[in-house]
Amino acid sequence: MTGILGYDFMRNAFAAGGLVAIMAGLVGFFLVLRGQTFAGHALSHVGFTGATGAVLLGLPPLWGLVGVTVAGGIGMGLLGDRLAGRDVSIGMVLATALGLGLLFLHFFTAYASQATALLFGNVFGVDRSTVVGLLGLCLLTLAGLGAIARPLLFATLQPELAEARGAPRSVPVLFLALVALCTAGCAQIVGVLLVFTLMVGPAAAAQRLTVRLGNGLLLSVALALGEAWGGVALAWLTDWPASFWITALSALAYALSCLAGGRSLRPGASREPVTGPGA
Repeated sequence: MTGILGYDFMRNAFAAGGLVAIMAGLVGFFLVLRGQTFAGHALSHVGFTGATGAVLLGLPPLWGLVGVTVAGGIGMGLLGDRLAGRDVSIGMVLATALGLGLLFLHFFTAYASQATALLFGNVFGVDRSTVVGLLGLCLLTLAGLGAIARPLLFATLQPELAEARGAPRSVPVLFLALVALCTAGCAQIVGVLLVFTLMVGPAAAAQRLTVRLGNGLLLSVALALGEAWGGVALAWLTDWPASFWITALSALAYALSCLAGGRSLRPGASREPVTGPGA
């Protein structure tokens, strides 16, 4: 580890991976709990179009990525239940968004390397300014999640009761906006095509291993950190892509959780009691 941390790019990689893992572990936990995992995947594709569009206009890709994903998240949140059961329509929107992104890059072929980084991530290309940007993104996301966590959990576990008691309709919209911010951060590490790796994998594994809310959140973050940092270290040792190792570790953790657990926090998915605020 002393040798690994002796290089600036490795320190940046571990710092960026850690920030994104913390953010993804917490936000992804609620994303899986609410059954909205497809939203993260959708927003990543839309964000790719925003990033490539920003490059076309001569702007930093991260601006386009964040701006378009947040706009997409708010739009999906406003649609609410009308999105349910429309997988084909959403899939066509995603394919169209990805196609537009590739079209934008066609006009600026010099940015092909940036396109590859956006699609599959390049954690070793993260510089200090990007780490600072990810830190700000992480703090903003976690502050927002902390502000809406209790009503969000109530609306997730007891949606009918929450609606009857007049729970704020803005909470699901704000949550998807936070998912969009987290998606933008994950894309910097694993790319838009592999956002599931950190946004869904650790959270899904954690929810199969424990039914306690606090333990589940901590376990989700711990798994995300282990996968992110383990992937960076294995990439250093093998010279294989870090995104591959992070994805492989995420898949392994989930497979092991399926063998060891089988429980779930989601209402109606298990006979185990759900414990946590408002349960």
